[in-house]
Amino acid sequence: MTTTVLISGAGIAGPALAFWLRERGFVPTVVERAPALREGGSAVDFRGEQMALLKRMGILEDVRAKETAMGAQVIVDSRGKKVAEMPSVFFSGEVEIERGDLTRILYEHTKDDVEYVFGDWITGLDEVSDGVDVTFARGDSRRFDLVVGADGLHSGVRRLAFGDEELFRTDLGFHTAGFTVPNHLGLDHLGLICSVPGRTVMLSSGRDSAVLNVGCIFASGTVDVHRRDVEGQKRLVAERFADFGWEVPVLLEGLEAADDLYFDSLSQIHLDKWSRGRIVLLGDAAYCAGPGGSGTGLAMMGAYILAGELAAARGDHEAAFARYEEKLRGPVKVSQKQAAGIGTFLVPKSRLMIGYRNFLYRVLGSRPMTKVFTWLTSRAANAVTLENHDTPVASRR
Repeated sequence: MTTTVLISGAGIAGPALAFWLRERGFVPTVVERAPALREGGSAVDFRGEQMALLKRMGILEDVRAKETAMGAQVIVDSRGKKVAEMPSVFFSGEVEIERGDLTRILYEHTKDDVEYVFGDWITGLDEVSDGVDVTFARGDSRRFDLVVGADGLHSGVRRLAFGDEELFRTDLGFHTAGFTVPNHLGLDHLGLICSVPGRTVMLSSGRDSAVLNVGCIFASGTVDVHRRDVEGQKRLVAERFADFGWEVPVLLEGLEAADDLYFDSLSQIHLDKWSRGRIVLLGDAAYCAGPGGSGTGLAMMGAYILAGELAAARGDHEAAFARYEEKLRGPVKVSQKQAAGIGTFLVPKSRLMIGYRNFLYRVLGSRPMTKVFTWLTSRAANAVTLENHDTPVASRR
């Protein structure tokens, strides 16, 4: 009998899992709260073993066709003077693509034989002997054999099946805001990074030269703004960066008109177990690492392993979930450890620490350190070895 799998989340982990489940004879359905695919978003990169996964999926050439092709990242002081330069591999890996472009590629490779339901979300999960009865905010109730929460840091599936988010979330002490504005600086496949104590602004322009991607990261403590209150988030960012100087006044003017603001804490998720009965978590819902932890690649590796173990288990979902977790626990530990300290590196809290960080940038960016530097930035990406569950699949469109 064919196994039906409901996947919550049409970002990256969800469609990646649907891709592999379909290849192995399962019937996946993806439900997404947003009314359509989410466009834009920050860039994500792939390195090492993750490149082999993209090739095995048959999407590497599609990813390369949309890559940002970012060049160096230039660190400047508050007057705009260059103080260091980092090679593209540090921030952009072997290939970098905007999150929305990757989501679109995964969707295009699965939409013809995977059911997608947009504009709806799960409101109830009731496990019975032979499945999970699922209620939705808008659609009719349905029964599925298995349910996967691939719905990110603020996972609704995790909340329903495991408990409130606060039980599992560890905040790293920083918040981030991302948005786009017109490229008034004329950056061309180049990034700029400027820091003052407790705050950093990152600018870049890649494939679309008309657009400037803005990232604002700040040491935050407790932030009293709801994650769906976009106008409140804009006010908070404007307040926190009002006296930053450099190019920020122009950027804040653009923030007022921006319709693509992303705002969230830098946090990690720690659970003792990623599954409960017929319900399992994947990607950030299960093991969010934070920036620098190669989270996107790890989520896609997790999707490949989870689908492979479900196929190998021949209906024994508990055994499959256990093996999936066993294979990923070690790599997740590496990823979360690598990401845990990235906030203080990206956002030094004093001028002395900014000077020390910039010195490290100059050392790591020098030619003699290239190999060491590449190894350092690839540890999390290479923590999972791509297994041969099956032969590579042909590219689909």
